[in-house]
Order: sequence, then structure tokens, then C-alpha cells
Amino acid sequence: MNITIREARKEELSEIRKQRIEAYKDHIPTIPKAHWEALKKAISSEADQQQGVDLLVAKIEDRIVGSVALFPAKTDAYEGFIDELDYPEIRVLAVAPEARGKGVAAALIKECIRRAKDKGYDFIGLHTGDFMNDAIALYERFGFERLPQYDFEPANDGIIVKAFRLAI
Repeated sequence: MNITIREARKEELSEIRKQRIEAYKDHIPTIPKAHWEALKKAISSEADQQQGVDLLVAKIEDRIVGSVALFPAKTDAYEGFIDELDYPEIRVLAVAPEARGKGVAAALIKECIRRAKDKGYDFIGLHTGDFMNDAIALYERFGFERLPQYDFEPANDGIIVKAFRLAI
């Protein structure tokens, strides 16, 4: 299966945001309603349109099957929840439910790592909800390590957004 990764186009933003929400809906049964509403707002916000953000899509044939945003170092990727970090951050990684298990997420992560390396960084980071077990397992397979000092709790509901970082 051939997965193509490229920059997203402006006319694809609506589709990408809808796909993100569909991809994250699996978590609705495991988190409080207020947390889902906050998460939905965050993943469909225009934060990915900030200067320097690489918004990437994964395509199989002619269909967008996933996306990710790579935020540059020293940007407010989390709307004030944590200090600006000295390395790029992977955000809002999403794979269409029907495309899971085909290597889409791994291809997007590898492209983010490549781009961070090409820009001269020694690390790349990300944050993910402590309820996102499949995502955490994937990041750990890549070698991402926990950085609990950068964890945060966005909705004051006990759900922690965990920080990870990979030396590249």
C-alpha cells in the first residue's frame, strides 16, 4: 500500500478537521463529556494555521486518510498550558478509522521526525491524553520517552495530557 505524505492545502482544512473529530470519537465512551467537548474544540481549532506549522496529510490513492501538525520549536502549541519548548511538537495526529492498521500514523510520525532532523533539532516532542492507549503504545515503539514535568491537565477533571520526547 502506497502512502503519500504532503503539505495540506487550504481547501482541505475543513475535511482534515472533520476527519480529526471522527478519528478521536473512539474516546467518547472513556472520557467525561466536558473533556470531549474541550478536546473536540482543541483538535478543530485553527492553531494549526500559526506561522511555521507544517500541516501534513497522508493519502492512499486519492483519499486523505490521515493528518498531523508539526509545530515549530518555541511556539504556543497548547494555547498557554505549557511553556514554549526548544524542539518541534507533533500535534493532532489523526487517522481515518477505516485506514487504521495500514501504517498511516507511522508514516506521518516518520515525516515529522525527518523534518525536525532536517531543521537541525536533536529532539521532537508530543503530548497525548493518558486515555489514548493505542497512541501511547505507538509512540513508545518509536522510542519516545516520558517527560512528566511537561504534563498538564487541561480540563481539571483528572485526565492528564502526557508529554513525550524523542532524541533524533
